[in-house]
Amino acid sequence: MSGMRSMAEVAAFLRAPLLALAVAAFGIGTTEFVIMDLLPEVAADLRVGLPAAGLLVSGYALGVAFGGPLLAMLFLRVPARSTLVGLMGLFVAGNLGCALAPTYGLLMSARIVTALCHAAFFGTGAVMAARLAPTGRSARAIALMISGLTIANVVGVPLGTFIGQAAGWRTTFLAVAGIGALALLGLVRFLPSIDTTRDFKAEILALKAPSVWLTLAASTLASTSMFAFFTYVTPILTRVAGIAEALVGFVLLAVGIGLTVGNYLGARLADWRAGPSLVAVLICVALVLLAFAGFGRTPWAASVIVTPWGVVAFAICAITQAMVVAAAREAPNLASTVNISAFNLGNALGAGVSAAALSAGLGLPAIPLLAAAVAGLAVVASLVSVSVTPFRSGRSKRKK
Repeated sequence: MSGMRSMAEVAAFLRAPLLALAVAAFGIGTTEFVIMDLLPEVAADLRVGLPAAGLLVSGYALGVAFGGPLLAMLFLRVPARSTLVGLMGLFVAGNLGCALAPTYGLLMSARIVTALCHAAFFGTGAVMAARLAPTGRSARAIALMISGLTIANVVGVPLGTFIGQAAGWRTTFLAVAGIGALALLGLVRFLPSIDTTRDFKAEILALKAPSVWLTLAASTLASTSMFAFFTYVTPILTRVAGIAEALVGFVLLAVGIGLTVGNYLGARLADWRAGPSLVAVLICVALVLLAFAGFGRTPWAASVIVTPWGVVAFAICAITQAMVVAAAREAPNLASTVNISAFNLGNALGAGVSAAALSAGLGLPAIPLLAAAVAGLAVVASLVSVSVTPFRSGRSKRKK
């Protein structure tokens, strides 16, 4: 009995650091996306136009995409536990800076500081989560951390928007800083000091592996496809499918739940057979988008199709993250961070591709087809990646 009790205690202890990582991810996801719903309030308070306020979104995305790997390299010689604690401290400071910023320029600077934590935290956190997991469950541990990001879209962003509209946008960032402080306490209390190789030269050399870059290409293209559609999903649902504006929120809530389900589905597939699963899921993404383009012009059909799209579109994140960690297994921290940056680069590219298509006069009905075409390119990249990497599953990988 005492042996069983001790095993249960160990299992509970291992869940605690993963939950602390998930709370941190919840805060990061909330601060990234809630600004989009508060742009009118921010613009009015700081006396800038909406286009200038919109750059706060772009500035954050660029900070994640390009600043994250640089910050990760600076932390390579620092133990993983100390890195995560330090990054979360910087995250709290950045959000406090957002809440207190008296000018647009200082708000932008605080947003960029916060963005720097994003990729580096998720990259290092994914490696830590994988190391904490039992054999064959590394991807599920990564997914538990990433679940904070998906839950942020379902709960954190709507709640943060409500707080911002009721008590001012600065209050929202104060609340997010409080979430970050709670996560920081959890990391300090529960995150163990485990052996994580963080040799600078080894991390750089790990990026030379073709399987890493092919997976990064698939990740970028998958994210481009996702945000090519997701960026304009609201006008597509209202203007193309004819869903009443009062009901769009309920449809998007279902999509958010689909994202959360997809995160766990991707984790289980990654722990089973990651490479073939990536190919299969990307094919499903393309097929669902084609189905939406063909049949999503009525409210009921669009509502039915868009939720499975959320499931398969976000299942990719856990799979590619697990594959990158495995492909760069001797020194995975920098590669893991670069994959988060690649995903965010795809966010920006997806929005840009769709905007360019609309500017060219293609119209909203063409967006699902465009996203499906990009998903097709991701299928090709994933097929090539699977052909050159030995990674099959979390279980088989650990046996080697």
